[in-house]
Amino acid sequence: MQLAVRIVATWLGLAALSVAHAAATVLTNFTLIDGTGRTPASASALIVDDVRIAWVGPRSSLKLPAGATVLDLSGKFVMPGLIDSHVHLGLVNDLAQDIRFYSRESVQQQLRIYAAYGVTAVQVLGTDTDVIFSIRADQRKAQPEMARVFTSGQGLVFKGSYGGVAGLNRPVANEAEARQAVDEQVAKGVDFIKLWVDDEFGDLPSRMPAEISKAIIDQTHKHGLRAIAHIFYLDNAKTLASQGIDGFAHSVRDRPVDQQLLNDMKRRDVAQVAATLSREASFTYTKLPFLDDPFFSRSITPAALATLASTERQQQLAAGKHFSEYPGVLETALKNTRREIEAGVRYGVGTDSGPSGRFAGYFLHWELQLMVQAGLTPLQALTAATGVNARLIGAKDLGTIEPGKSADLVVLDADPTRDIRNTRTIHSVYVAGKAVPTIWSLCTGRAANECKGGSEGGAHGER
Repeated sequence: MQLAVRIVATWLGLAALSVAHAAATVLTNFTLIDGTGRTPASASALIVDDVRIAWVGPRSSLKLPAGATVLDLSGKFVMPGLIDSHVHLGLVNDLAQDIRFYSRESVQQQLRIYAAYGVTAVQVLGTDTDVIFSIRADQRKAQPEMARVFTSGQGLVFKGSYGGVAGLNRPVANEAEARQAVDEQVAKGVDFIKLWVDDEFGDLPSRMPAEISKAIIDQTHKHGLRAIAHIFYLDNAKTLASQGIDGFAHSVRDRPVDQQLLNDMKRRDVAQVAATLSREASFTYTKLPFLDDPFFSRSITPAALATLASTERQQQLAAGKHFSEYPGVLETALKNTRREIEAGVRYGVGTDSGPSGRFAGYFLHWELQLMVQAGLTPLQALTAATGVNARLIGAKDLGTIEPGKSADLVVLDADPTRDIRNTRTIHSVYVAGKAVPTIWSLCTGRAANECKGGSEGGAHGER
């Protein structure tokens, strides 16, 4: 998206943390949600020393470092930065999708939008160009000011089946090509390998055969990496689980999961990396229900909003070949998510945002709401999107608020453990100890007119 960004830097803490970290920064008087699943702790404090958390504990035990900058967050809630375990970057300009839009500028712009929504790390599943590796390298060398990125480069698609992006992903036709494709991605330095096993409701002539998926999984494990699969059908999920897949990028959506799959997922620690419930939910609408919500619209251009609200688009979506099937797909995904939770399967939180009509940052907040609808408590959903997701993507420094971890933090005005929708009350966001613009202070798209003149609306802009 070509979005002109202007930062409004008058809200609490931004100026203080935008200077060089010559002294520690102390946040105090807040309720701590630490990402481990522990009960939130009121009257908490923490010390940020440069980019990391140096200490966290009760305010009464705080020993103030000499020269520290102190931010009083009375009434606020502090949690780790959210992580989206399933996204795609750089593919769209407004609602138009084409791999030609992929550039360093467009990717970084979207990573800033993720961070503005409190999503401080994302895992990209199989649709990155090689530009992503220099972006990731720069992030890991210096203090990032946007969401951190973990990538699988170009994911693996079987010839004639569903998956990938035209002009980017090169399909494989046999086991030898599959193993070679894994080796090529590993040589580039990917964090994991992505594969697709689907035929788009039977519209395509084939799905990836079992011998190809096994070759991919085995070759991935030979390099010590994780293999994550796009799935739709129960029979494919069962085959992949038996082959040693590390995680599923979507729920099973054709029918209820059975006990055999649940047993295999638990025994082999196959993670439900993402249920992508917001993806399925978005397909059930001809007009998305949140177009007038400022939390959504501040990051969207007027042209995109107009298209999303247009009668022509609504008619086009309603006429889609599979439109009538998606409510059932969503219901199956919700029920299967609940069954996996009850069975003790490890689960993360991801959205499949990034393609046209699925929006960076906002969709993770919707996903959390749908995860609670599927049966999680708000605290369980938050833990899945922070501490659990960090482990699933291999980010040891992220996901929890503990000494030694990176200071990726979200400060909220209201308690998300009482109402998961309170994740939207973003007060401030920190990446590696530095405050970055929030969605309320990011002036872009329709919000640009609201932001003219500087600091209207204080910390959050006009809601």
